[in-house]
Amino acid sequence: MSYVVKAATCVVLASLAVSDIRSRRLPNRSVLLVALSYLVDAALSRSGVPSVAVHLATAAGAFAVFALLFRFGWMAGGDVKLATAVFLWAGPNFALPVLFIVSLCGLVLGLTVLAIALIQRRRGRGDIAPTASLRKASVPYGVPLAIGGLAAVWVPALTTLST
Repeated sequence: MSYVVKAATCVVLASLAVSDIRSRRLPNRSVLLVALSYLVDAALSRSGVPSVAVHLATAAGAFAVFALLFRFGWMAGGDVKLATAVFLWAGPNFALPVLFIVSLCGLVLGLTVLAIALIQRRRGRGDIAPTASLRKASVPYGVPLAIGGLAAVWVPALTTLST
């Protein structure tokens, strides 16, 4: 049954990534569903209150870091909420690997968005100031967070299978 929850969570994460690409929006209900699915998964696996507590602490730490990024204008509010849900799944044991995955995917996506903006600027948008097209280029950071979320959901399950 736990695998059904994990699979459903992955479907929600994929829909969040698509939503962020299309509209730069991450629906609150979907993000909440990712977080609540962790609690359902924890209850099904009978991991216990101490395990849930450390996962909640990891999520709170992630929220603090990503809220600071939001404060500086480097991250959108929906991304902060999704990051909190993803790191709730990751917990302290997988927080750094998930952060690495999110950062690496974010770097690749950011460079891709920058390259597309530069190509569009070069293709005859001479009426736009040189930096205006780059300022309009936003990175749908929900995509790297969703990829990190997929890892946060499945890597712990796969490591327990291999032991």
